[in-house]
Amino acid sequence: MISYKTALTACLFLAFLALLSCKQGEKKEFADMVIRGGSIYTMDEKNPQVEAVAVKDGRILFVGSEEEARAYISQETTVVDLQGKTMTPGFIESHGHMMGLGYSELNLDLTKIRNYDDMVQLVAEAVEEAEPGQWILGRGWHQSKWDSVPVPIVKGFQTHEKLSAVSPDNPVYLRHASGHAGFANAKAMEIAGVNQLSIEGFTEDMEGGEIIRDEKGNPTGIFSERAQGIIARHIPESDAEKDIQALELSIKACQRNGITSFHDAGVGTKTMTLYASFKDQGKLGVRMYVMISGPDRELVKEWYAKGPMIDTVDHLFTVRSIKLNCDGALGNRGAWLLEEYSDMPGEFGMSTLPMDYVLETSEKALEHGFQVCSHAIGDRANREVLDRYKLAFEEHPSVTDHRFRIEHAQHIHPDDIPRFGQMNVIAAMQAIHMSSDRPWAIDRLGEQRIKESAYVWQKLLKSGAVIINGTDVPVEPIDPIASFYASVTRKTLKRTPEGGYEPDQKMSRAEALRSYTLDAAFGEFAEHVKGSIEPGKLADFTVFTKNLMTVPDDQILDTKVAMTIFNGEIVYERAN
Repeated sequence: MISYKTALTACLFLAFLALLSCKQGEKKEFADMVIRGGSIYTMDEKNPQVEAVAVKDGRILFVGSEEEARAYISQETTVVDLQGKTMTPGFIESHGHMMGLGYSELNLDLTKIRNYDDMVQLVAEAVEEAEPGQWILGRGWHQSKWDSVPVPIVKGFQTHEKLSAVSPDNPVYLRHASGHAGFANAKAMEIAGVNQLSIEGFTEDMEGGEIIRDEKGNPTGIFSERAQGIIARHIPESDAEKDIQALELSIKACQRNGITSFHDAGVGTKTMTLYASFKDQGKLGVRMYVMISGPDRELVKEWYAKGPMIDTVDHLFTVRSIKLNCDGALGNRGAWLLEEYSDMPGEFGMSTLPMDYVLETSEKALEHGFQVCSHAIGDRANREVLDRYKLAFEEHPSVTDHRFRIEHAQHIHPDDIPRFGQMNVIAAMQAIHMSSDRPWAIDRLGEQRIKESAYVWQKLLKSGAVIINGTDVPVEPIDPIASFYASVTRKTLKRTPEGGYEPDQKMSRAEALRSYTLDAAFGEFAEHVKGSIEPGKLADFTVFTKNLMTVPDDQILDTKVAMTIFNGEIVYERAN
């Protein structure tokens, strides 16, 4: 006979087994990937640093401790051991030129030449490989960075004679690093008819451009700002095969450098069609936020009629902003200034678009749901753009979340710095420009202006403005580590000067990281889906060999991208 006590124990045990069976029968959500074993910075203020992240279907499933993360691991889960490395949200390039990045690998790379003679030598070598009549193209030269001044020199630039001598049968066009000037040889100018005093579609006093000529009126080969179109319109369009190759190279370069999203600063229909085809084929391995090329007025009108194209499903390809090029660059003295250039009296730079068009575009953008992103480097350009934005905002007070931007915002009059915060205008800056330009930009602006109003990151942040970071690739290499280093040290890549230029304007490590992640996502209306490591957001991460948040300043540049995870998949892993 079974006792009452024994029967009760058996019943309790059977009930426990039933409960356990029920629990085991419940569907458990396992992760596709769990990442652990390193320092993980989330950019989530409520949970800033964690031990592990779980990912499923390209989204973040869990963020927390390693112990808790084990519950998400099954036999099919990929477990990534960071081995002490550092992971952050995927870095976002807030201002670059995607096709320019690819073509910089296909054409002559002039970023590392030391002087004019190096340029001539590279072209001479290219001529030997080219067919007669074939165009030779390149980009990246910057006369202010050369180790010697060429002779002769006109308005601070070299003249074409040496270049033309080594390329008599091949038209050559070499774009300045800034993209705001170009250098043509005699053959290219002959094709374009530049030796004529009157050129079809261009006059010497045309607003927004200049053909630089010597004292006898002969063209020197330098074409500044909109005058570049005189040569560019004769350069054969790239074929589809080469465009595909360039985009493939760009995507790989982004992945090697930890870039998971890219703000493309001004493109046309042809390029947008290429991006769409890559997305359809599953080949768009970086999230594209595209700005419509504002100078193409017919294209802009087409988009007003269509309205923004916002990718709310895959978050791969969005078009909702308009890029306006409002002045030039300091390198070619095209940046539009309130006071004359210190090293060229009487020269103030120039506007490259009528300000009436900036106002018109700003108003129509607000009406049709677009953001405006205006290139402005000089203090006058920044003031004029802010003035037009203000008028447009006042005319459309119901649009409160416009997120209008000024691209570069490099040199701002002290009176205008607070306006960024007051007007909620985003400063889309590239810290690497300070590193590259500051040693010679002081000649352009003089000591007072360079110290009070150039690269003023802390002044802008204290005004309440949002700063987003990038490189303006191919103006600078896409490497975000160099730009991060410049942000927090204000030194050149040669690690000078001691203490950095204007050290009171340094960003903190947290501010610099935020400018490349969460604030960069804010700059494209996407902070709800990316820019931080939080459950539900896109699984885009960048892994670094060193801890960017704690490593000594002098070791930041020794840091490398160890791994890039895009949409929950490892798309790049550094060898060894």
